[in-house]
Amino acid sequence: MVRSIKGFVSGRVQGVGFRYFVMRHARAENICGYVRNLDDGRVEFFLQGAANSVTNVVGQIRLGPDYAQVSELQFIDCDAIPELDGFVVRR
Repeated sequence: MVRSIKGFVSGRVQGVGFRYFVMRHARAENICGYVRNLDDGRVEFFLQGAANSVTNVVGQIRLGPDYAQVSELQFIDCDAIPELDGFVVRR
């Protein structure tokens, strides 16, 4: 079963390698989507793939890389994007 979610992470999540951390875990789980910094200091992500793989990546996002501090994680299920291919870091 394919699951698609869009989420936001707050805390010390910019300038600590958070986007590349998410990308590494998403690619390891064959997840498609993106991750990007927002002007308000949060990180936005979109994950699409096997439901258990999406759950695994969300678990890693909750932890974050060593220098990050995740204070809040919010996400919602959303419609799949059929033409989505690969996982990228957006600017």
